[in-house]
Amino acid sequence: MTTEQTIEREQDDVVAVQRCQAAYHRIRDELNKVIVGQGEVIEQVLITMLSGGHALLEGVPGLAKTLLVSSLAESLHLSFRRIQFTPDLMPSDVTGTEVIQEDPATRERRYRFLPGPIFANLLLADEINRTPPKTQAAMLEAMQERQISAGGERHRLPAPFFVLATQNPLDQEGTYPLPEAQLDRFLLHIKVGYPTGSDEWEIARRVTSGQLGSIEPCMSGDEILELQELVKRVPVSDQVLGYAWALVRASRPGTDEAPEFVNQWINWGAGPRGLITLILCAKSRAVLQGRHHATASDVEAVAKPALRHRIAGNYAAQAKHLNSEKLIEMLLEAVPKDKRYEAPMTND
Repeated sequence: MTTEQTIEREQDDVVAVQRCQAAYHRIRDELNKVIVGQGEVIEQVLITMLSGGHALLEGVPGLAKTLLVSSLAESLHLSFRRIQFTPDLMPSDVTGTEVIQEDPATRERRYRFLPGPIFANLLLADEINRTPPKTQAAMLEAMQERQISAGGERHRLPAPFFVLATQNPLDQEGTYPLPEAQLDRFLLHIKVGYPTGSDEWEIARRVTSGQLGSIEPCMSGDEILELQELVKRVPVSDQVLGYAWALVRASRPGTDEAPEFVNQWINWGAGPRGLITLILCAKSRAVLQGRHHATASDVEAVAKPALRHRIAGNYAAQAKHLNSEKLIEMLLEAVPKDKRYEAPMTND
């Protein structure tokens, strides 16, 4: 690529970032017609989508998690499907199944694949921890490879493809906790909390008076794919990369970079996928805010949703009521954001 082409590409990217920021504000305005508050949750979900990943939303019942996902699909003009996960749900109920069909002319019988609800741009996996492991595992290939296998053939899923799964942290009976390997497939683990007092007042007023508005689409699937490519081109300095690298390295017990509290209270830390997540999500957050460069503050802002399902405390931490949230806060305090970071020397 010539210098002139590079300059032209950078100028086009700056314009694209501005359009993305404007679209982000339009999407939030549309969602505000039916969703009150939850601005941080909305931002984190959109960060997930621009990064090309999937998100796990966790919160108690009645916090509009399902409404948020379905409303987001409307605002993005994407095909939307919802799967209510139950203990008797089979893998074929998710991915689809093959049926025998007879040709009326030749009388020849052949197998025909009937796509399941997973063939959508945006899939809501409601209460994903209420289905057995074999059905949970049916999601793995789709989430990672964007395809499913049936009858010896591969079937590509539509692009873009996102899984937004929900789970209830309260109920333990009749649930099947997601294993660490499947949790790691989710780019972000988003906590959906209770609304503020003023937001809850407004929720009650709107719902009981029937004042919920209708949502207009603001962005197409093709535009999302273009923005995903734009995010990949957003530059990241060694300083920002080094800060994310230091956070991940410090989270691993038994290493030279680990603070004392990590060795004392953390069972296992984040892997390389955690570092990739921090960088990608920091870049996506920068684009949403109209910037064509990621900063250490962007990394800090996405650290909790990016790492809370990739760091596990041990029994000593549980005895002191230190969950992953508290441990990440301690990690952010222990790793300086303004330190000068450089690429480590190779071991050759």
